[in-house]
Amino acid sequence: MSRRSSGPAGIWAEAQRQHDQARLAQQRESERRQRAYERELARSQREHQAAYRRHREAEARGQTEQIEAEVARLQGMLAAGCRTPAFRMTVMRRPEEVQPFDPGALAQPVPMPELRYFQPQTGWGLTAGRRERAEREAHARYTEAWQTAQAAEARRRQDLAEYRAGYDRWAAEQLAGIRAHNDGLAAQAQALRDGDPDAVVDYFSAALYASAAWPQELPRQVAAAYDSRLRELVLAWELPGFGIVPQAKSVRFVASTDEDRETARPVTQRRALYRDALAQCLLLVLREVYAADEFGALDSVVVNGFVDDHDPVTGRQARLVLASVTAARGTFQGLHLEQVSAVDCLVEGLRGQLSARPDQLTAVRPGRLPEEVGADVVTHGGAAAAAAAQGDEPDLFAMDPIDFEHLVAELFRAMGMEAVTTQRSGDGGVDVEAVDPAPIRGGRIVVQVKRYRNTVPPTAVRDLYGTVQDAGANKGVLVTTSSFGPGSHRFAEGKPLELVSGPDLVELLHRHGLRGRLGPGGAAAGGGGAGGRSRAAAASRAPAQAAVEPRVPSPRTSSEHNVLGMSWSGSVVLDVCALVCTGSRALGDEHFVYFNNPQTPDGSVRSGTHTPPDRAAVEVSFEALPASADRLVLVAAVDPETDPAADLAGFTDARIRLLDASGEELGTLEVSDGRPGETALVLGSFRRRPNGDWDFVAGGKGYRGGLADLLGDHGIDVA
Repeated sequence: MSRRSSGPAGIWAEAQRQHDQARLAQQRESERRQRAYERELARSQREHQAAYRRHREAEARGQTEQIEAEVARLQGMLAAGCRTPAFRMTVMRRPEEVQPFDPGALAQPVPMPELRYFQPQTGWGLTAGRRERAEREAHARYTEAWQTAQAAEARRRQDLAEYRAGYDRWAAEQLAGIRAHNDGLAAQAQALRDGDPDAVVDYFSAALYASAAWPQELPRQVAAAYDSRLRELVLAWELPGFGIVPQAKSVRFVASTDEDRETARPVTQRRALYRDALAQCLLLVLREVYAADEFGALDSVVVNGFVDDHDPVTGRQARLVLASVTAARGTFQGLHLEQVSAVDCLVEGLRGQLSARPDQLTAVRPGRLPEEVGADVVTHGGAAAAAAAQGDEPDLFAMDPIDFEHLVAELFRAMGMEAVTTQRSGDGGVDVEAVDPAPIRGGRIVVQVKRYRNTVPPTAVRDLYGTVQDAGANKGVLVTTSSFGPGSHRFAEGKPLELVSGPDLVELLHRHGLRGRLGPGGAAAGGGGAGGRSRAAAASRAPAQAAVEPRVPSPRTSSEHNVLGMSWSGSVVLDVCALVCTGSRALGDEHFVYFNNPQTPDGSVRSGTHTPPDRAAVEVSFEALPASADRLVLVAAVDPETDPAADLAGFTDARIRLLDASGEELGTLEVSDGRPGETALVLGSFRRRPNGDWDFVAGGKGYRGGLADLLGDHGIDVA
C-alpha cells in the first residue's frame, strides 16, 4: 500500500509541483487574454474598415445621385419651365408710394432746463447776503441754459422744416418718376398693340431675361428683330455647350485602391441628352415669347439656336447654328409642351432643324436671321466681351445704351456674379439684375446705369433706394459715366447703396479684362490714359475727360506740394487736419497733421498758410507720400477752446480748392455740410488708384464726440 511522503523532500516536491501548476495556469490565462484581445482588435479593425467603406460608398452614391439629379433637371427643363407664370407687363408697374417721412432725432424737442435744478443748496451758515447772491448766480445760470436750449430748439425746428421741405420735394419727384415710369409702360403697351418694332423687341427681350423659367446657369445672349409686315419676331439665341451634359454616369468606391472611380457616360447617350437639351431650349424660348404676348403682337416666331465656338472646318471662332425653328402661333398653341418629346416635337411637330451631331459642332442651315429682316437689330449679351476680344476700345459716351447696359452686366459677371440685363425703363427702373453668390455679404443686387456727362443728381440716388426697397433687394448699385455730388454721397451713407463714378467704372473694367474709355481723349480701361500721372495733369490735354467729372479732379503727383485750401460759410471756428492712412487706419500718431504736429516725419504733408477765400489749408506732395499709404483723409473739427458749445450746424457751402505749387487752381471739390450735434466731420479722402493716380472721394461721416471719436475710428488713441 502506497503512502504520501511526509518528509521534508516530499513536502518541498509537492509545493514545487503546485507552484509549477499555478505558473502554468497563469501563463495559459495570459495567453487566453492575449488571444481574446487580438480577436477583439481584429473585430474592431474589421468594423472600422467596414464603417470607412460604408462611408466612402455612401459618398460615391451621393455623387452618383447628384449626377442623376443634374441629368433629371436637364431632361425636365421644359416641363419645369412650363409651370412658371407667364411674363406680364404688370410686373414692371411700380406702386405709387414712397418711403414715409422719418425725421429721426429732429422729431425730439430739445429739453428745456428746470429752475429747481439750479437752485442753491440752503442750509446753516449762509447769511442773507450770501443766500441772495447764490440765488442770483443760480438764476443767471438757469437763464443762460434756458436761452441756449431755446436757441437749440429754434435750430431744431428750422432744420426740421428744411428737412421736411427737402423730403416733400424728393417725394414729389419720386412719385413723378413712378408715374412717368407707369405712363411709359402704358405707352409701350399701346406701341406693342400697334406693332412698333422697337417696342416689340424691347418687351420680348425683357420677357426672356426676366423669365423665372430659364435656368440661371444657361446663357441668355440674344439678337432680335421684328418684321411688322409679317408680325414675325426673329431671334438668334445662344445655346449651352456640350459640357452641360455630365461626362460621368456614376461613381463607385474601389476598396482595393481606396479611390473613387467614375463610370463614363457613353458618348451616344451624352449626344442624345445634349440634343434633347437643345430642343428643350428652343421650345422654352418659344413658350416664353408666346406666353408673354398678351397684346397679340406676334403671328410667328423664328428662333435660331447657336453656339460661339471654333468652326471645325476652318478652326476660326464662329457662330454655329445647331438648331432652328419657325413656329406659327396657331401651330404652337396646339402643343402640350409638358408631355412632348422635345426632339420629336421640334423636328416632327414644328418641322424644325436639329443637328444630328451637335457635340461635334455639326451646324444646320439657319432659318431667317435677324439681320435679314431689314430693320435695326438689337443685340443683348456678349457684345462687350466680343469688343474686348477684337481689341476695340469703345467710347462709353458714344456706346448704344443697350450695349452699355450689357457692358455693365458683363463686368458683374467678370466679378464672379450672375447678371442679366432687363428692359429699358424710367429712372426708377432696373437696368441690370445681379446675384452675388458670396455667403453673408452676397444676395440680390439691382443696378441702374446712367450714361451722363454732368453730375448725377441726388434724386437719382433716392430713386435707386426706392427701387431697392420695392424689389426687396440686398443692395443697389448706381453706375455712371460722370460723377456724384456731396448730396448723393450723403444720402447713400449708411444705406445699402454703392455709387460707381465714371473713372471708377473704367478702373473696374480694366481690372477685370474689359475695355472702355470716357470720351475721345478720355482715360481708357486698357491703360491708354495718363499712365502714372494724374487725371488732373491729363485734363489739360483731354478737355472731354475734364468735363466728365469737373468736381473731382486729381492732384498732380510731383515732388512739389499741392495746396488744399478749405473754405466754408458760417461763423463756426474749425481745425482742419489731415491723416495719412492705409485703408481706414492711420500710419501712426506722427502721421496725424494738426496744430500740435504741423507736418509728417517725411514732410510729405504739412499745415499750410491759407489765402482768401480759403480759411484753412493743408499742403501735400502726393509723390512723396509713404509707399504703404493709399489714402489721405481730410477732417474738420470744432475748436473746443474758442467755442465749446458750437457744433457743425453752421458748417455749410464747404469746398476744397486744389492748387498747384504756383497757386494755379486745378479744380474745386465740394464736401458735405455739417449737421446739428456733430462736432467733427470727415471731409473726404484722396485715394491712390492701382495706376498711381490719386482720386478724391467725398466724405460726410460726422461725429458727436469730436476729434477724439474721429481719430479713434482711424486707430489713434488720444486718451
